[in-house]
Amino acid sequence: QVQLVESGGGLVQAGGSLRLSCAASGRTFSSYVMGWFRQAPGKEREFVATISRSLGITSYADSVKGRFTISRDNAKNTVYLQMNSLKPEDTAVYYCAASYFIRNGSRREQDYDYWGQGTQVTVSS
Repeated sequence: QVQLVESGGGLVQAGGSLRLSCAASGRTFSSYVMGWFRQAPGKEREFVATISRSLGITSYADSVKGRFTISRDNAKNTVYLQMNSLKPEDTAVYYCAASYFIRNGSRREQDYDYWGQGTQVTVSS
């Protein structure tokens, strides 16, 4: 079992930056593939970014590629999402997720076993 707690969300103007953090507790953090997803009002939850267990191989949704960076600090049991050049369409609740049973990063929600409660990101125009 692992517990995930996101933080760092808030209100920012378009073009600004935010860094989300997701702190994990429970089993060995380095054993988990981690992902970030988001859900905008009235829309389905969508993939944002993922990072593999130890090699730190990353993958991004096309909509955030070049603007967002996912990273992890296994010593601190934390995964981050650095978000730059934010746009109003990035407004959503952002969730981190963990998967114990897959080896590489995944864009599929069904591959993740544990989810945080989410943190709101609002980008004003």
